[in-house]
Amino acid sequence: MHQLTQKLKNGKMCIVDTPLPFIQTGRILIETYFSLISVGTEGSTVKAARKGYIGKAKERPEQVKQVLETLVTKGPVQTYRAVMKKMDSYCPLGYSCAGVVIDVSPDVSGFAIGDRVACGGLSACHAEVIAVPANLCVKLKADADLKQAAYNTLGAIALQGVRQADLRLGESCAVIGLGLLGQLTALLLRASGIRVVGVDIDQAMVETGRKHCLDLALNRHDAGIEAAILDFSNGMGCDSVIITAASSSLDPINFAGAIARKKGCIVVVGAVPTGFDREPHYYKKELQIKMSCSYGPGRYDPTYEEKGMDYPYAYVRWTEKRNMQAFQDLIYSGHIDLSYLTTHCVPLEDAPKAYDMIMARTEPFIGILIAYDISKRIEKKPVLIGPRRQTTAKVGIGFIGAGSYTQSHLLPNIPKNDDIVLIGVKTATSASARSVAERFGFGFCTGEEKDILEHKEINTVFIATRHNTHADFVLRSLKAGKHVFVEKPVCLAPAELELIKEAYSSDRLLMVGYNRRFSPLTRILKEALNEGPMAMTYRINAGFMPSDSWIQDIDVGGGRILGEVCHFVDYLTFLNGSLPISVYAATMTQPLNLNDVLTVSLRYENGSIGSISYFANGSKSLAKEYVEIYCRGNTVVLNDFKEVTIYGGKPKSKKLLVQNKGQKVGVFLFLDAVKRGSECPIPVREIFSAAEVCFGILESLRTKQVIDL
Repeated sequence: MHQLTQKLKNGKMCIVDTPLPFIQTGRILIETYFSLISVGTEGSTVKAARKGYIGKAKERPEQVKQVLETLVTKGPVQTYRAVMKKMDSYCPLGYSCAGVVIDVSPDVSGFAIGDRVACGGLSACHAEVIAVPANLCVKLKADADLKQAAYNTLGAIALQGVRQADLRLGESCAVIGLGLLGQLTALLLRASGIRVVGVDIDQAMVETGRKHCLDLALNRHDAGIEAAILDFSNGMGCDSVIITAASSSLDPINFAGAIARKKGCIVVVGAVPTGFDREPHYYKKELQIKMSCSYGPGRYDPTYEEKGMDYPYAYVRWTEKRNMQAFQDLIYSGHIDLSYLTTHCVPLEDAPKAYDMIMARTEPFIGILIAYDISKRIEKKPVLIGPRRQTTAKVGIGFIGAGSYTQSHLLPNIPKNDDIVLIGVKTATSASARSVAERFGFGFCTGEEKDILEHKEINTVFIATRHNTHADFVLRSLKAGKHVFVEKPVCLAPAELELIKEAYSSDRLLMVGYNRRFSPLTRILKEALNEGPMAMTYRINAGFMPSDSWIQDIDVGGGRILGEVCHFVDYLTFLNGSLPISVYAATMTQPLNLNDVLTVSLRYENGSIGSISYFANGSKSLAKEYVEIYCRGNTVVLNDFKEVTIYGGKPKSKKLLVQNKGQKVGVFLFLDAVKRGSECPIPVREIFSAAEVCFGILESLRTKQVIDL
């Protein structure tokens, strides 16, 4: 299929051939008929992308700070990879469209193939086919006007702003900013019986509003504008003011205070600074300021948007989906007419020219729609990158998942020679699949994992998806006769681990991304230790992770114990050379019970003991990882995989210029084992043991008992 994308590196826009998106749980596959260009939000994105590197840095100071922090901790190579991953990717554009359903996930109800729908959210991008979560999609009447329906997202944003204003029939409201969002806001206000004032600095927008949606239309530069609004509101000022402008100036927020009545309400919908002047208006009038969060309740909540869990109707009357539905009902009933807003409708292939027009402002515009060729046949097939090629390589690789970590630590470390070939890649989104395939030289990209698992020339599968999918992909890969490299964890439940054990066969390699054991400093550390029981301590200054992160989600990421602590369990097992036989864990009491401030005590078959201190409540200024090992008169200290010091006589140290956690060596050794038919770099019993220990940690926290393994 064709999709409109942009590269952040140079701002270049292009129509690229990308694979059809895969229908994940809770999603609907839709053929797009029309999508709306949000000239405000998308215009800002395009403008920023077309700036030089210095201009980009000024636009994103927080991201520059992150880059500098990465440079200090991980060095120039990893920093460059992280930056170029962003810069070289095909970035989707768009978030509002309408079309027809062509497939539905089995767990979704209320939608059927052939339904007309309107969609919102980042997955509702400018592409011929999209996969949208059910809570970001509303069903339309069979004869609905899909051109007007494509305004879905902007309409919901405008409607949420109106709801925040909390107006009553006959009251007055001023709208500051009469672009597309402001016009929609005014239409909705007028339809609900509100007297509407519109203000803008563009006289053309003022005149458009005067004809279609305003009771009083004014230019911000008009003399006596405040007096005119005061007169319009019977000398009281407006009951509410909704700011839909986008500006770096403080004038919109201060002007809103000037024209609002005493105890009035200011609603901020547009991107404006809110550092208002306390005097003379906000303090004396006791004005209330409200922020309007995009489409409404549910926005940015993964439980609502991704998992499809609705809020109770009686307690959250207007969610983002209900706002969308109400907006579409107003269009269908004729209470609002958006037809005048569409000044341009261009075919997908001409969409880049439309953005050029927006940037250059070569002609007047309000609403710009992209129209799609619905006569095209939709096919689910891989997208070839370059000519089709046959390979006799010993290692034919397919990737399922290729996010930031994969692009920084796995793909760059795959050797480039005739024995190892990157054949196919499947990622969560169509644009990212194409980006990764081009950047790293895959033969094809796809949205279907079966294209990887059933490919005859792929004998090795890398799995780097979200944690809740690991077990399924590992099982299917093993059953398909593939060698498997899966990023940690191998699975999220004991039952899944038992299934993997049953499916595992010694003629296929199973590797988990426990890379720290392959660090060059680990080799020095291990060589310095005498054989025999060891006392080991591993402190991790893990850092805070928000509770709404997918990793903290027990159903998706498994939490930080299964998702991260497994690394450190594996490391201590490797160091002492025997498996754990018991585990006890204790966690600090936390309001959200995230279990990410904890200590773990381990006993091993050879008499060794180990402790893991995993803390998410520490200072960022402290190095993340610190290891101490005590064994027969020797002590070895490893500091953040940058320095190792050996105490046993005169102390000896080895420092690295940059941190090295062993990813490159781990990948190389795995692929070399595949090529040679030798044993896996990590024995499978240790892989299974690390998972069992983490399940034991959770059980110990539940029972407050020592768990025998």
